[in-house]
Amino acid sequence: MRQLVVSVADHDVELASDELWRLGVVAIEERHVNGGVELWTSVGEELNSVELPWPWPWRFVEVDAAVADTWRQFAAPVVLDSDLVVQPAWVAYDAPHGATVVVIEPGSTFGMGDHPTTRLTLVAARRWVQPTTRVLDVGCGSGVLAIGTMLLGAACAVGVDIAPAAVPVTLSNALANDVLVDVSTTPLEDVQGEFDLVLANILAPALVELAPHLRRVLASGGVLVVSGILDGAHGHVLDALRPLEVVQTDTLDGWAAVTLR
Repeated sequence: MRQLVVSVADHDVELASDELWRLGVVAIEERHVNGGVELWTSVGEELNSVELPWPWPWRFVEVDAAVADTWRQFAAPVVLDSDLVVQPAWVAYDAPHGATVVVIEPGSTFGMGDHPTTRLTLVAARRWVQPTTRVLDVGCGSGVLAIGTMLLGAACAVGVDIAPAAVPVTLSNALANDVLVDVSTTPLEDVQGEFDLVLANILAPALVELAPHLRRVLASGGVLVVSGILDGAHGHVLDALRPLEVVQTDTLDGWAAVTLR
């Protein structure tokens, strides 16, 4: 397995990660090394001879695919609330009676359910899901958020992601959870219709860029939950989303999820 490694300072992690997402990667691992951060991600062979126009040092590394997947041995169910759990598809779990369990196989996408931003977003979304709620998951990855809202009782859910791998993975996970999710690589600017609940667990630069369209697809009286942003360092995102007003901010491990109406 071939991986791209980008070395950055702490303050450039968000910016560099955004450049990687634009490149079309489907997952990024942060490794803290020698006072800085290395961003590791899988890339296709087509990047063999491409010069990446970045100010940060980067390199390609060959990694044994079997070694790269050792994290699966340590995966465990993520308890978001006493009755809301995200379960890795390959891990046995005896769910409490009445609990909502979202079974996820991330494949090559981002979205196992254990990242603080995913946890914050799904818990925030739960507060607003009703039987008539139409959900849009922007940057759906494995589909964990869209699927979770359907299991919680939403009327319908649409997922969009720039990564082609997100489509088959989300469809497979929806099938495993016995729900329907309409998923595609449709750019947000081309998404039609309005949604009662819009979820955008993506990085701050993308949230700022997409802010006009996030507002456009939000139904009158609807709720937008944004995450992928740092606690105490997301004022520029809220500025871009005006005139939407903050209803609640939830934080976990230095990350934030903000609910707006």
